[in-house]
Amino acid sequence: MTQSDAAVPSPESAPRDFIREVVRRDLAEGRVDSIVTRFPPEPNGYLHIGHAKSIVLNFGIAAEAGGRCHLRFDDTNPVKEEQEFIDAIEADVRWLGFDWGDHLYHASDYFERLYDWAEHLIGAGKAYVDDLSAEEIREYRGTLTEPGRPSPYRDRGVEENLDLFRRMRAGEFADGKRVLRAKIDMASGNINMRDPVLYRILHAAHPRTGDAWCIYPTYDYAHGQSDAIEGITHSLCTLEFEDHRPLYDWLIDNLPVPARPRQYEFSRLNITHTVLSKRRLTQLVAEGHVDGWDDPRMPTLSGLRRRGVPPAAIRDFVGRLGITKSEGRVEVALLEHCVRERLNREAQRRMAVLRPLKLVLENYPEGESEEMEAVNNPEDPAAGSRRVPFGREVYIERDDFMEDPPKKFFRLAPGREVRLRYAYLVTCTDVVKDADGHVVELRGTYDPATRGGNAPDGRKVKATLHWVSAAHAADARVRLYDHLFARPDPGADGDVLADLNPDSLVEVGDAKVEPGLEAWPVGETLQFERQGYFCPDPESRPGAPVFNRTMTLRDTWARLQAKGQTGGP
Repeated sequence: MTQSDAAVPSPESAPRDFIREVVRRDLAEGRVDSIVTRFPPEPNGYLHIGHAKSIVLNFGIAAEAGGRCHLRFDDTNPVKEEQEFIDAIEADVRWLGFDWGDHLYHASDYFERLYDWAEHLIGAGKAYVDDLSAEEIREYRGTLTEPGRPSPYRDRGVEENLDLFRRMRAGEFADGKRVLRAKIDMASGNINMRDPVLYRILHAAHPRTGDAWCIYPTYDYAHGQSDAIEGITHSLCTLEFEDHRPLYDWLIDNLPVPARPRQYEFSRLNITHTVLSKRRLTQLVAEGHVDGWDDPRMPTLSGLRRRGVPPAAIRDFVGRLGITKSEGRVEVALLEHCVRERLNREAQRRMAVLRPLKLVLENYPEGESEEMEAVNNPEDPAAGSRRVPFGREVYIERDDFMEDPPKKFFRLAPGREVRLRYAYLVTCTDVVKDADGHVVELRGTYDPATRGGNAPDGRKVKATLHWVSAAHAADARVRLYDHLFARPDPGADGDVLADLNPDSLVEVGDAKVEPGLEAWPVGETLQFERQGYFCPDPESRPGAPVFNRTMTLRDTWARLQAKGQTGGP
């Protein structure tokens, strides 16, 4: 297994959790010679941040132990699978910083062998063809407190079952007409062991095998056997598969598989103000509540990438969570904190005015301009500086001016002096209004002796404002994103759509940004000073930039930590 950007910790500095302890023990005791893990996504949607926890765990454990991690598509349901999803999954795993090398596999690679093993179970009297409908199978299966009842077709003979199963493969029967079931125990306390379905009929073209098959294995049947074929040593799943482990082991025990993988479960990721159910995410896309799987409000990896979240921040977030069996809900503020922490160190600073208000400095020479020295990143001296044009007319943020300010408003107001960052101290002298009484322009003066923003006489001002030169500014559209859901537990009252945040996207069409930002590279996040972190959207074009807000500057998690209210991740 190889990794691109994700650093591989040394064995001494690697995280410690119950799964890593199992891995260390298995290596030390010689149960396995090397570690082989796998990340097995279903290609029926895009990956989300919950998958990132599994990706980082599987690839990380393999790397720490000098082993390898496979990427294997669980492509056993052609009705919901698309090549678009396959391509997106591969791109997302690479973007997150991991590479499977030559170890890309598909469950469909093993369809013929899985079929032969199904006939093996039939021949051993451990599988049978059932004619019950899906609804009847559910009815016969029983409940958590009542045992199931055997199907009237459970005692079919081996020859009849083989004949029917082969005819299923040949396409003689309609969808849902028959299934192949394991013959285990209809009275088991674990419902998954009550003769689970192994194959169903689906007359649907498969993205890789086309029309070669009209019967497809279930996940429970294909997964463990695919692990065995690939020599997976540690099959890591989320806790919802814990009750499936007896079936996983039963199939391994009753089939002539070439290896004996073991399954281990860990808690899945749940985040406030977020849904990670693929069914719900599909609904949001299909019903147009968001603009596709990569909408920056979505918790998908492609949505987070489009929003400007750096992959290293996601890896850091997952690393802070740890690996346990305890279910819980993580504050989205922790994810945001990891993003801010990373971007604060790495992101270039620029100035942008989202809701511009023109300020005319009447004592500045008309037709002239100069350049000011601006720091690119105060956290990184190596980032250097840039030259920013300044002239008689500048744009400031409309919210940075009040005509009749309250007591604690320290920004610009009539007669008040403030600092324009990197430039001069300026004073507002007049307010221009339209016929309706709305402020449309400010007039003021600058102090030429305060170039760089510092007064030689030592006088102090209480506010520093960002700005852009009106003569040099570039026009931009800006999308201000917020949480997609207004409440921390979406759907808790039964209707997840009722909890959608109506203000999750606010579009600003007349922003003014520093020159040079009209062609800022897509994928490179920067900080608009005093505004937040932003990145160009893929829709951006030279001369017509579109910026997505990645995150505001306000760090809720850091504030909660300072008050001791986080309770840990």
